[in-house]
Amino acid sequence: MKTASRNPLTGIFAKYFTGAVVTDVEDATSTIRRVRLVAEEPLTQPYTPGQHVRIQINDPLSLRGLMRPADTLRTYTIWDYEPRERAIELRVHLYGGDGIGLRWAETVRPGDPLTFWGPQGDFATRDADFHLFAGDETGTCAFGPMVRALGEGARVYGVLESDRPGDELPMPGGHDLRRVHRDGASAVASPALLAELELPGNNGAAYVAGEARTCRLVRNFLVRERNWPRKSIRVKPFWAPGKRGLHH
Repeated sequence: MKTASRNPLTGIFAKYFTGAVVTDVEDATSTIRRVRLVAEEPLTQPYTPGQHVRIQINDPLSLRGLMRPADTLRTYTIWDYEPRERAIELRVHLYGGDGIGLRWAETVRPGDPLTFWGPQGDFATRDADFHLFAGDETGTCAFGPMVRALGEGARVYGVLESDRPGDELPMPGGHDLRRVHRDGASAVASPALLAELELPGNNGAAYVAGEARTCRLVRNFLVRERNWPRKSIRVKPFWAPGKRGLHH
């Protein structure tokens, strides 16, 4: 693993960067792409399910990169972390728009080199009597590895939103995870995640992720309607209309 001092962006974004090669690209669902990459050197950074990597998409030493550093990196949740294979798998949402992350996801091919930083981030499960997950497609990309790490014995509930059934990522079985669909409606401030769930109380831990305004709706619903303590709710706004460089 190379130290970050050789790249001008690393003082801002992370301590270490790693070179890698893309080995597999395929559609995981109708709106989510599977991207597998293999690092050039052993993966020695610690990893907690729910964390992400930052992918360098544009050259940070180009004029564009020097003028607008935020337009060189995009952030993606780790779906699988395989240190023995030096491999990381991502699930990349093919959102609407024309951003650099979408162009990369649509054009990346096996054999492409890339640089990444991470794993990073503090969106992770904590000890609790039970766990509640609520989020859209981007949130589900993080929830998959988090639920998998909790194991079959954990008490897990959730509402997972997508536009249509064909957009659903598979999740570990044996849990009370409800699927809801927008059916073409906007994902911004979507009410679909406010579906009623039979929960054992408000003494669990909640993880809310996806579009920023939807996350706020869900958090406020849990606090005001279900009497959840705010400190028990972790919110991760992965995207918002018109904002670039957020998580996908």
